[in-house]
Amino acid sequence: MQVYGVDIGSRLLLGTAQYPSPAILGDAVRASGAEIVTVSLRRESGGNQHGQAFWNLIRDMGVRVLPNTAGCHSVKEAVTTAQMAREVFDTSWIKLEVIGDNDTLCPNVLDLVQAARLLSDDGFDVFPYTTDDLVVAERLLEAGCRVLMPWGAPIGTGLGLNNVYGLRSMRAHFPDVPLIVDAGIGLPSHAAHAMELGFDAVLLNTAVAKAGDPVMMASAFAKAVEAGTLARSADPMEARDMASPSTPVLGKASLG
Repeated sequence: MQVYGVDIGSRLLLGTAQYPSPAILGDAVRASGAEIVTVSLRRESGGNQHGQAFWNLIRDMGVRVLPNTAGCHSVKEAVTTAQMAREVFDTSWIKLEVIGDNDTLCPNVLDLVQAARLLSDDGFDVFPYTTDDLVVAERLLEAGCRVLMPWGAPIGTGLGLNNVYGLRSMRAHFPDVPLIVDAGIGLPSHAAHAMELGFDAVLLNTAVAKAGDPVMMASAFAKAVEAGTLARSADPMEARDMASPSTPVLGKASLG
């Protein structure tokens, strides 16, 4: 997978929030094989170097950091947070979130496009958290985004892929654009399904962080993503309405 000119070996991106301890976070990231982790600026904010130990842990993992604008509800807030994140984390990459509804955490797609355009013009490499709406996707690409991150389901719900038709349509409509399913993934089977649909990667957090054994779950997701990728490459059979015998009937012995 290549995003913004960078080759990425792992197709699993991992969030870093809500883990029981920093040690478990580190073990989970290593078990997942993830090469990109998302980090909220708020972990680094405040006086007296609050969050410095966390930042040191992330750097010691040797992974690429994708800062996000989690919790931002306006264009101004998202752009300002992104600019601060660029200074703190020394990267032009930004996962852009502009939340429009507090209950569903659905993106405000109008403000998202505007913020994406401003950040792209400012030299950012924008990873927009969006819906599976094709028109919004077109606008984001026109705004300068070179990757799209449609949700599978609302953040933290673990519902999986709520709109398979919409995701499949997005993959077909943008065959050459890196697509990453972001949010709503709850089980390794959900991640495998996303990869079987032809998506380039999945990004998840809660499903691993809140598992009874985050490290084991991270390993399970790594295997699921690999399995889904291989299945897609193997050109799977198409579903059909009628049964079709798997055992040939020609040459069957006649007892009559």
